[in-house]
Amino acid sequence: MIPIILSGGSGTRMWPYSRSMYPKQFLPLVEDNSMLQETVLRLGDVEPLVVCNEDHRFMVAEQLRSIEVTPHSILLEPVARNTAPAIVLAALRVLEQGDDVLLVLPADHVIPDTNAFQAALLVAEKEAAKGSLVTFGVVPSYAETGYGYIRSEGNSPARPVAEFLEKPNAEKALAYVNSGDYFWNSGMFMFKASSYLKEIEKHAPEMLEACKKAVSAAKEDLDFIRVDKEAFEKCPSNSIDYAVMEKTDLAVMVPLDAGWNDVGSWASLWSVCEKDGYGNAIKGDVIMEETNNCYIQSEGKLIATVGLQDTIVVQTDDSILVASKDKVQDVKLIVNKLKKLDRPETQLHRKVYRPWGNYDSIDCGERFQVKRIVVKPGAKLSLQMHHHRAEHWVVVSGTAEVTNGDKTLLLKENESTYIPLGVIHSLANPGTIPLEIIEIQSGSYLGEDDIVRFEDVYGRA
Repeated sequence: MIPIILSGGSGTRMWPYSRSMYPKQFLPLVEDNSMLQETVLRLGDVEPLVVCNEDHRFMVAEQLRSIEVTPHSILLEPVARNTAPAIVLAALRVLEQGDDVLLVLPADHVIPDTNAFQAALLVAEKEAAKGSLVTFGVVPSYAETGYGYIRSEGNSPARPVAEFLEKPNAEKALAYVNSGDYFWNSGMFMFKASSYLKEIEKHAPEMLEACKKAVSAAKEDLDFIRVDKEAFEKCPSNSIDYAVMEKTDLAVMVPLDAGWNDVGSWASLWSVCEKDGYGNAIKGDVIMEETNNCYIQSEGKLIATVGLQDTIVVQTDDSILVASKDKVQDVKLIVNKLKKLDRPETQLHRKVYRPWGNYDSIDCGERFQVKRIVVKPGAKLSLQMHHHRAEHWVVVSGTAEVTNGDKTLLLKENESTYIPLGVIHSLANPGTIPLEIIEIQSGSYLGEDDIVRFEDVYGRA
C-alpha cells in the first residue's frame, strides 16, 4: 500500500497563522510536529508519495527529512486542478512500477485514535484489493453543517455507498445524525491504481488523457518530479467526489470512529485542543480575566483579555485576528479583501522560509530594510544581483563564505562586508552550525522580485 498525500491546500480559513506560501499543513497546529508530518507518522514505516505545488516543494522535502522519512516521490503540480487530477498523476506514477493499492489522504487532518484508524485501513485494503473504490465515512459526533455526508447501506464493516450529499442545513444535519445511516465525508480514499484509472477513463476521459501526457513528459529535478505544465494546464479541474465517486458503481464505505477532524477553521481547532477549566484553549503568552470558551494564540506578544466569550484571538508578527467563534468560516472573506488590496499578509509571514534557511524582516522604512538571515549548515544562497538596492552583511554567529564581485571572503562573528548596487554576490554556510547574519538593505526599491539569479543549487535560476 502506498500513501498518496495531497498537500496542495492554501488554508485560507486559518489566516493569519496560515498563509498561501506557508499553509496550515506545514504548521504545528495541534502537536509539536506539523500536520503533514503527523499524517505521515501515523502511517508507520512507509514511503509516501506527496503531491504538492511548486511553491511548497522545499517545505515538503524539508519536513519529511526532519522526521527521517524518505518519500516514494514528490510530484509537483504546475497549476491547481483539484483532487481528481492530482490523484490521477499519482496513480499513473505508481502504475509505472506496479499496480499497488493507494491510500489517498489530505495532509491536514487530525486523527488522534491511531489504532482505530489503522484498523479501518485493514478493512479498506481488503475491499480495495477486490477492485472497489473505498471511501472512509466518519461516524458523526454532532450535527455538523460544514461537512458533506455519505449515506450507506447495511451494517457490515465495508458497506455500499447509497449517495453522497452536499453540506446540509442545521435541520437536515440533525436528521442525518439521528438516523444512523449518514456519515461525514472525510475526503480519504483507498483503491488500486488501475481501479481508479479505469473509472476515470469511463467518467472523465479527457482528464486521463491530459494527465497521461503530463506524466509522460515529466522530468526529474533534484528530489522532485515535474509533470509537463502545458499538458496539465489542459486538464479539467474537478474533485474526486464529483468526477468519480458520485458516478461509479464500485464505491464502498468503511466507517471510521477515530476522533477525526479536518481542522478547517479556528473553531474546529479549538474543539480538538486541550482546554483549561473555563473552556479556553491557550497557546503562547496569554493572561485572562472572566474569559470563557475562547481560543487565544500569541506568537510573541502578551495578549490580555477581559470578559471575552466564545472568541478567537490570533496574533502573528504582522497581523491580529479577532473573531466570534460562530463566524470563523468567514475569515476567508477577510483574506479575499486583503488579496484585492494586494496586501502581502495573505501570502507570507514576516519570517519567510527558503530551501537554504529563513529570513525575518525585523524593521523597514523609507529606502531601508533590516533582515535577520539564518543559513543552514552546508546551504548556499543563489549567485545573484540587484538593480535597485545595496546590502550590508554583519555576521552575528557562525561562519559566512561570501562572494562579493570578484572577491571571495570568509567572515566570522562581528565581521562584515558591503555589497554595492549591481554587484554579483552570494552567501554560503561552510560550517557545521547555523549561520546568522543581519542584512541592511538600502535603495529605491526593496521588493523580493528585484533578484536576478545566475546560479542556484535549488534550480531557481
